[in-house]
Amino acid sequence: MSAIALHHADGVSTLTLNRAKVHNAFDDALIAELTERLRELQEDDRVRAVVLTGEGKSFSAGADLGWMRRMAEASEKENRKDARQLAKLMRVLNGLDKPTIARVNGAAFGGGVGLVACCDIAIAAESARFGLTETRLGLVPAVISPYVIDAIGARQARRWFLTAETFDATTAEKMGLVHQVVADAQLDGAVQEIVARLREAGPRAVMEAKRLVARIAHPEPKLRRELDETNADLIATLRVGEEGQEGLQAFFDKRKPRWARD
Repeated sequence: MSAIALHHADGVSTLTLNRAKVHNAFDDALIAELTERLRELQEDDRVRAVVLTGEGKSFSAGADLGWMRRMAEASEKENRKDARQLAKLMRVLNGLDKPTIARVNGAAFGGGVGLVACCDIAIAAESARFGLTETRLGLVPAVISPYVIDAIGARQARRWFLTAETFDATTAEKMGLVHQVVADAQLDGAVQEIVARLREAGPRAVMEAKRLVARIAHPEPKLRRELDETNADLIATLRVGEEGQEGLQAFFDKRKPRWARD
């Protein structure tokens, strides 16, 4: 079964993370397929907007357990290559010329928060929950950090990156991670309202508006790519380091890591 379901209707392409049994968790296959689908949509002139959502009760619960096990046992070189693929996905989504809408239908953790932050507009169901929980594992949200910090600011990041707390949709809205929170039953209607507004705008103007914001916010785009490389190196080093190995093993064993027991 494909990790991504793609639906086209009236110029809107909906990409649905299609791994509901594992809460749409990331693995290397999902990352590769989502990157490829986004690149295809970038080149399709019929596409006026892209909606990103998750199948079932979750948006994306972050890293897949089996993928995490493989990476915990892999070399630093293999981890670096793997992290760079995730960085590429985030960069492609963030830089897509089409307007993107995150339809956050449920839990978004780790890389799922990164996807939300990379979309132009984010609308969350009030039942959605969020978390940047990497430090519990002795890791950091390195690859997604540029996009999340763009969305919530350094001050908020200094809390949520460090404490690994989970937070609700209202908190996510207050800090700027999502633009709007609606009752679960109203989520589709709220997304359709945004899509309708985008369809009333000139497609060239929408594209140039996105580029304008990017140009002003990041006048040297080359630095973003360099930052992605540095962050991929960082997470690779932490995954194979003593603390990261202990954190991941504790997670797999369903126990507290050593530093939480001292």
